[in-house]
Amino acid sequence: MLTLLNIIYLQTAFAQADIISTSAGDVSIVPITHGTLVLTWNEKSIYVDPYGGAERFEGIADADLVLITDIHGDHHDQKTLDGLSLDKTTFIVPEAVADKLPDMYADRVQSLGNGETTEWEGISIMAIPMYNLPESSDSRHTKGRGNGYVLTIGDKNFYLSGDTSDIPEMRELENIDVAFVCMNLPYTMDIDQAADAVADFQPAIVYPYHYRGQGGLSDVDAFKEKVNQTTPTTEVRLRDWYKK
Repeated sequence: MLTLLNIIYLQTAFAQADIISTSAGDVSIVPITHGTLVLTWNEKSIYVDPYGGAERFEGIADADLVLITDIHGDHHDQKTLDGLSLDKTTFIVPEAVADKLPDMYADRVQSLGNGETTEWEGISIMAIPMYNLPESSDSRHTKGRGNGYVLTIGDKNFYLSGDTSDIPEMRELENIDVAFVCMNLPYTMDIDQAADAVADFQPAIVYPYHYRGQGGLSDVDAFKEKVNQTTPTTEVRLRDWYKK
């Protein structure tokens, strides 16, 4: 469980840390950059797509679990991994990422395919498709190569979209309490597509993340306004994923 001291430290050291209450204890969310975040629960740290340099994680407990969504360098960033203390870390990754990880991690790597589920330290982890539309063999993100994830911690479900278009598998999600949804052209969705998808699966809370594209940063304020209009039951939380 997160102690009061842990929570005070996280909120002091990382002004953007949010706390989500679950029936199994509190989960701390720390945005790091782009598609990278850290979840802390039950004195365990989960690094999602660690990227941008190991120095970004200073002051955060070493990773007990690393989740990676895709082979691209802003998701599988080996330079960042090499700078972190990962001697006791478990990796849950798509097979395409497992094939690229150094052999020294081999006995601690579990590959998941789309639709597969595993358990780790009391957390259920399901791999969800993430891919571009229209589907083609030469798209940036082909179906089946990468994973989004749904983590179930106590009575709360956390969705990590990875790099995806507004695919049916996302729209069909149910009972999502916290969603991290990408929105950066030409790699994933624009804000209209992302807002429309959110209107379908209606998470209780949505964080726009991974919103830097070829044209700069997506207009997340406009995304929030669209969601407020179409899906008022969903709380949009804007955080600065690109702080200097």
